[in-house]
Amino acid sequence: MSAVVTIENARKTAAANSAPEWLAELQSIISPNHAFADFETLLEHSRDRLPFGRFRHRSNQLTGVLPSAVVKPASVSEVQTVVKFATEHNLSVIPYGSGSGVLGGTVPFQGEMIVASNRMNHVIEIDETNRVVRVEAGTNGRALEVALRDKGYTCGHYPQSMDMSTVGGWVACRGSGQSSSRYGNIEDMIVGLKVVLPSGELLEVRHAPRRSVGPSIIELFIGSEGVFGIIVELTMRIWRLPAQEINAVIAFPGIEQGLNAARDVMQAELRPSILRLYDKGESERWGQGDLPDETHPVMCMLVFSGSHAVAEAEAGLAIEICKKHGGVIISNEPLRRWQKVRFESHSEEFVNAGGFYDTIEIAAPWSALPEMYAKIQAAVAKKYPVVQLNAHWSHAYSDGACMYMTSKFPAMADEQALPMHSDIWDIVMKLCLEFGGTISHHHGIGYFRNRWIREELKFGHDVLFELKRALDPGLLFNPGKLGLESEA
Repeated sequence: MSAVVTIENARKTAAANSAPEWLAELQSIISPNHAFADFETLLEHSRDRLPFGRFRHRSNQLTGVLPSAVVKPASVSEVQTVVKFATEHNLSVIPYGSGSGVLGGTVPFQGEMIVASNRMNHVIEIDETNRVVRVEAGTNGRALEVALRDKGYTCGHYPQSMDMSTVGGWVACRGSGQSSSRYGNIEDMIVGLKVVLPSGELLEVRHAPRRSVGPSIIELFIGSEGVFGIIVELTMRIWRLPAQEINAVIAFPGIEQGLNAARDVMQAELRPSILRLYDKGESERWGQGDLPDETHPVMCMLVFSGSHAVAEAEAGLAIEICKKHGGVIISNEPLRRWQKVRFESHSEEFVNAGGFYDTIEIAAPWSALPEMYAKIQAAVAKKYPVVQLNAHWSHAYSDGACMYMTSKFPAMADEQALPMHSDIWDIVMKLCLEFGGTISHHHGIGYFRNRWIREELKFGHDVLFELKRALDPGLLFNPGKLGLESEA
């Protein structure tokens, strides 16, 4: 990766240098109003919400380098024009939604051209007969949900970043929403898509409820993070808004009892729209004075939704299961606290005050989760007592769950903090792999997880690179992401 560049030096360099010589030609094709090379626009698109990048930005440094230009096409044909132009001029490109990713997936390291999708933001069609929606990839998640709710539907995909992320971004990073245990993850929702390939050709997989026509082409692009093409349109399943929601908050004697209860709920084939089990530290944060006593320090939030009969039956069965594992019903107030801020960033104030805050989401089978959690906690605490490391388990399945870890430590010099931050990641990733887990559940890889992707995928990573080479022989699309370096 590139050496550290200060924002001030980048500003001076940009002022001293003229715009790329090819920019005027591109502006004549797209429009001068939608192709930019001014410093502020380049700076805005030089990073996403990667915490490491936020630490760098706070210290007036770039995460990588400035892009060479930012282009904002408004249609599929304009995206094709831009891509063909880039290929003809041997320009690397990075697809960009709204910069809400947290792993550096849109950070330029080679002066790439950013192709932003924010002008492609229309809900094209809500098909009530087939319960699907066609939507442009640059559509904001909240805007999609509002359009659907106006007609009595929901997309069922509620990431914490819902208000700031795009539908195309959900697909590109293989995202997951807070109600995944009921509605599924993004790969369960996408039934059609359009992608502009590096050749400029438009690939369309039309909607079908299911197909057996060779391997899934759709799956190739879900989680591809822009290395295989630019996603421009999606067709997604939608659902009727539930008639009823039933809430419950259960306190457990410990993590193991809570995990066993969560496992049994999912293996009983129940479908909670929310199932969030918190460790002691996070339970104290959300539970505040509502936790019963020290005998039950671990808390689980449950929400069941659907028709009245289904929601009531599922909630009743789940509560019975929880009680068998020592669970006791407590006030719903912790759930209400979380629901008020469920789509807000919880790190802004802490980071702006100089602290260091990051999240790492991994996943593993039920049999591995208790010991994996204990080993990670112990390893970080032993090496870095100053670090507060907590976890919750969400996105539960019959065979395992996502463990979402939050690390916090107070303000200190970057020279001390950044190596520690990197080492915490290394500890978590290595122990996750040791216990047979996956290094990412829904945030993706970007560039920040590059160090560990090959260890998980092994020869599968070579297969990804061969697909990359076949679709993008010039290796121009989002180079270096997903561990697919320009020169492999």
